[in-house]
Amino acid sequence: MNKKIRIKYHSDQIDRLAYIGGKSDWIDLRAAEEVTMKRGDFRLVDLGVSVQLPPGYEMLIAARSSTFKNYGLIQTNAVGVVDESYCADEDHLMWPCYATRDTVIHVNDRICQFRIIEHQPAIAFEEVETLGNQARGGFGSTGIV
Repeated sequence: MNKKIRIKYHSDQIDRLAYIGGKSDWIDLRAAEEVTMKRGDFRLVDLGVSVQLPPGYEMLIAARSSTFKNYGLIQTNAVGVVDESYCADEDHLMWPCYATRDTVIHVNDRICQFRIIEHQPAIAFEEVETLGNQARGGFGSTGIV
């Protein structure tokens, strides 16, 4: 069953949200404003939409894989989380970024992407003296022979 996200567009200059045919289940978000940044600048880029997520879901927003290469931008909060309570017309999706070089983002440029996930189930924490499992080599050891 398809989940429905209600969308209010704040710009008629950005393409409507859509899947990129067969390439991914992440959906691109676009800049709704022209942005010029100098190296070292921080900026919240308006993405031109407000959304109402389905009950029990949240949105994860991350940079596109080409955003750093094309613009020299890093998303400052690594992954943005939008919960279902952020759903008013005034609740614009924004993309927080830091410029590592001088750059320009044009209106309608694809700069980040999102997907929705169900809320994490309730978790109980059990304190133990030992986990009782074999060590696998420590942090950063995957793939090291």
